[in-house]
Amino acid sequence: MKASKLLHTRLRVNNIEESIKFFTTILGMEVVRKTQSPRGSTLVFLKLPGSDEEIELCYYPGSGKVYVPPDLMHLAFEVKNLEQFREHCSKLGYQFSDGPTVTSNGTKFAFIDHPDGYEIELIERNQ
Repeated sequence: MKASKLLHTRLRVNNIEESIKFFTTILGMEVVRKTQSPRGSTLVFLKLPGSDEEIELCYYPGSGKVYVPPDLMHLAFEVKNLEQFREHCSKLGYQFSDGPTVTSNGTKFAFIDHPDGYEIELIERNQ
């Protein structure tokens, strides 16, 4: 027996609207659905056009403030051109927190931080 596919990854956030804005304006994700959990959490699901995997944002103030320690986890996204993506982020007030770095095979990557500290890896594959 095995799982058949990854459906979503949950990130608990301090500010649902700020997080939606980050994922939609910086990464171009789209809100797929919004719902309320039985325990009172606000849940927002986002995905990239053409991708099956979703990110589930969870706002649950009853569980306390979100603190994401450095290097706990990250989400990785492919971008066509890392330098153009840096310019896009900069115009929106976000800077790379690490990189860009070029690997031995020519792939480039950098990181940008979500407002709660989740690390977002941006990868430009060497075509």
